[in-house]
Amino acid sequence: MKRTKLTENNFEVEHVVKTLVDNGYIERLPDNYNQELFLDAEILINFIKTTQPEEWEKLQEQYPENTEDIFLKRVAGEVGKRGTLDVLRNGVKDRGAKFELAYFKPVSGLNPEHERLYKQNKFSVIRQFPFSQKYQKTLDISIFLNGIPIITSELKNHFTGQDYTDAIKQYKYTRDPKEPFLKRCLVHFAVDNDKAFFTTQLEGEFTQFLPFNKDIENPKDKRGFKTAYLYHDIWHPDSMLEIISHYIQIADKKMIFPRFHQLTAVKKIVNSARKLGTGKNYLIQHSAGSGKTFTISWLAHQLSQIHNQQDTRVFDNVIIISDRKVIDRQLKEAVKQFEKTLGVVVWAEKSSILREALETGKNIIVTTIQKFSFVVDEISRLNGRNFAVIIDEAHSSQGGESMTTVKKTLSYTSLENAEEEDPEEKDIEEKILEDIQARGRMANGSFFAFTATPKQQTLELFGEKQPDGSYQAFSLYSMRQAIEEGFILDVLENYMTYKTYFKLMKMIEDDPEYEKRRATTVLKRYVDLHEHAIKKKTEIMLDHFCKNAKGKMNGRAKAMVVTRSRLHAVRYKLEFDRQLKERDGDVKALVAFTGTVKDEGHEFTESNMNGFPESQTVKRFDTDEYRIMIVAHKFQTGFDQPFLQTMYVDKKVQKVNAVQTLSRLNRIPPGKDEVYVLDFINEIDDIRKSFQPYYETTMLSEGTDPNLLYEIERGILKFDIIAQSEIDRFTELWYSTEDQSKLHQVLSSAVKRYEELSKEEKFTFKDNLRRYVKTYAFITQIVTFKDASMEKLYLYSRFLLKKLPPDKKSLPREIVENIDMDRYRIKATYKGGITLEKKEGQIAPLTAIEKQPPVSEYDRLSAIIAKINEIGGTQLTEDDKVKFTRLADKIYGDNHFKESMKTNTKSNLKLLFKRLFDDVMADMYENDLNFYKKIEGNQSVKELIKENLFEDVFKRGMESQL
Repeated sequence: MKRTKLTENNFEVEHVVKTLVDNGYIERLPDNYNQELFLDAEILINFIKTTQPEEWEKLQEQYPENTEDIFLKRVAGEVGKRGTLDVLRNGVKDRGAKFELAYFKPVSGLNPEHERLYKQNKFSVIRQFPFSQKYQKTLDISIFLNGIPIITSELKNHFTGQDYTDAIKQYKYTRDPKEPFLKRCLVHFAVDNDKAFFTTQLEGEFTQFLPFNKDIENPKDKRGFKTAYLYHDIWHPDSMLEIISHYIQIADKKMIFPRFHQLTAVKKIVNSARKLGTGKNYLIQHSAGSGKTFTISWLAHQLSQIHNQQDTRVFDNVIIISDRKVIDRQLKEAVKQFEKTLGVVVWAEKSSILREALETGKNIIVTTIQKFSFVVDEISRLNGRNFAVIIDEAHSSQGGESMTTVKKTLSYTSLENAEEEDPEEKDIEEKILEDIQARGRMANGSFFAFTATPKQQTLELFGEKQPDGSYQAFSLYSMRQAIEEGFILDVLENYMTYKTYFKLMKMIEDDPEYEKRRATTVLKRYVDLHEHAIKKKTEIMLDHFCKNAKGKMNGRAKAMVVTRSRLHAVRYKLEFDRQLKERDGDVKALVAFTGTVKDEGHEFTESNMNGFPESQTVKRFDTDEYRIMIVAHKFQTGFDQPFLQTMYVDKKVQKVNAVQTLSRLNRIPPGKDEVYVLDFINEIDDIRKSFQPYYETTMLSEGTDPNLLYEIERGILKFDIIAQSEIDRFTELWYSTEDQSKLHQVLSSAVKRYEELSKEEKFTFKDNLRRYVKTYAFITQIVTFKDASMEKLYLYSRFLLKKLPPDKKSLPREIVENIDMDRYRIKATYKGGITLEKKEGQIAPLTAIEKQPPVSEYDRLSAIIAKINEIGGTQLTEDDKVKFTRLADKIYGDNHFKESMKTNTKSNLKLLFKRLFDDVMADMYENDLNFYKKIEGNQSVKELIKENLFEDVFKRGMESQL
């Protein structure tokens, strides 16, 4: 290649400008530009005379002389006052003449004249443009629409030793933001061969450029450079006219230009909906930091307008399900800019307003998550109309309320049962799936689900089926991309875990016998939730906050304490208040939980503990007065507090719940460059496994096999609890009578037979029944499944489940009265980052594997306490425990063991495990003699370790198959 080809000029002329000209641009010279009016006067005048001759004649009648000069000055003045965007969208008026400065693509083909005018738009480009009247400086590329400047770009070629960062420096330090030409342009691009960045507002050295790339690294483009998509596709006349008409908007006095993933997601969805019509579902997996509010606003507006090939509207109504009123406000502002129409967007928090809006055909309706069931019912009822439903589920707990019914008042006997009695927050995604499944497929509705953390059923119900049978989101903006592009923080970068060490003592002479598994649960909970533990953990949290977090973000940094129950939140609030008073500082804590908690003769509510109404909690936490929020089943998902900088976790969190909870920290306000997590419960590896599936692309490995219903059915029928004649009779009564007592009578025979089963058989039967109901409801959503007998069993099973007596799971709580804690300490066990792999995350499909009932073993209280103390770490070092983990990993990774997991019983697996354990320990003799002696020298310790490691490995294996 010739040396002259290795220049910036080659990139500029032979790639960018040539492509633009091939796509219909006119290449102009700097001399064609009017420096005083900031216009390409010739193109503008020709456009007006060609498209609006009658209006031009009106103007000539008003200004017989110098008509062109007067008109150009009028346009230049209006652009200076109102801005380029407003002038292009709304045109200019002068003495009764109304001129359009651009024509945008019509929403339907019913107006041929509008289509003709649309094709008259003229795009032009000027190279090496001398934009300044003061300085002899030029811009590589300047783009005009009908003579009005809209885009500038600085181009850099790697072969000249420069890249996009040099272009950004040019804009920041050598381009005066006060220059009229630069102020009039809509957007400025810094581009090199591989990457592109943009800004809509030049502010000197404070200018913020945002990435405009396909991914963290742009893929190769067969048309040339990796950034070819920018000048081939984005700057194409049709694309730019669509962006100007449907995307760019003013929000909070700032111009918003869509990021690449926002633009392509909306375009791709709209094109699919236009082509396929209603009845299709879409999954949009966009991470926090993706600009979801704007994406939803743009999508809703365009879905409300699209027409199909028959020129009829695809959707009569667009419904947005969200608890964020900012969407309602932003939509109204956006639609006003796009359409100049009022009343297009309706906020319908009440059912009566929602029903009226649906029936009267309001274009866009915004309502709350709590109204989702009502919306689905109305869509089914109004089957002559078509609906698009956009679900903003990721922000479902913005107000902190749970979707589940919470007992308004709970009275606890102790901390030990508080966690068990307190209901977990109902997962919004599951609730939405239940509502959709309960009503079956709806041909007159399309659902567009936005989430950063899709579950298995969400992927299968809303995702796109791939050729290999897996499922993926329709559109992806990954957590990794959001982190690396600087839109969110990596919440796993500073993670610290703690381990509790303790020793229990038996305080009675008797040595009663208890069921070992349940007794162990009570004792471990007793240790974890002892009041001394709350005091000690509070001390650690406050020491950390005051030392590491309090001064961050100019003294505005905040922290959240995540507790496992409402009683724990109450106890923590009391302890925080006590210790904060002792420290005599200016930090205050507030608490967030639902309902009333009775504890030691007192009633506690969020309001009476904070001293202000519950409705004020979010607003008060937003002030500098309150720096710490203690939560229980509230504000763990969807809560957006950008100054939240530290999280203290005293609750088991896993899978999606772990990702959603910790992601409360990822927002980036000015001055926030790192976050902290102190975790008293969870292990590093568990957190890593929870986040990994959602770091990049989340895939469902394969779809659910409909035939697994037959496997579950066999698992139900083998117990001889259900008779086919009773199923038939129940079905007949269901469709023929309103007398519920007759239905109860039919079910009572099965209930009587169920009560004769053993405890283990009851467990398995009820689990199979529950899985059948859930799986059948899901499968009928994704495939055409016509089997009358299965439908009958589904109907019967739904109500039999409700009729079966509840499981008796009472724990032997009297144990805690017979013991005391002799020793207690907390020690940090890990400090550092949690690294995630750069690979696709994979979720397993539903399976028909039966849950195994827990095995009941009985042991003396003294033996159980001894085991708990050994587990508590009174004999083994931290290094030893790391070695046990590696030992378990080695056995779990053994191919023979993995294959045996699929086919062997638990007892047979245990025999294989013990043999492998002994083999690994034999290797330790040469590699780590001290560790070998410590274990082999105490057979009781060895057997205890072997038993616990097997249970851990077996549990991991079973979970991996779910």
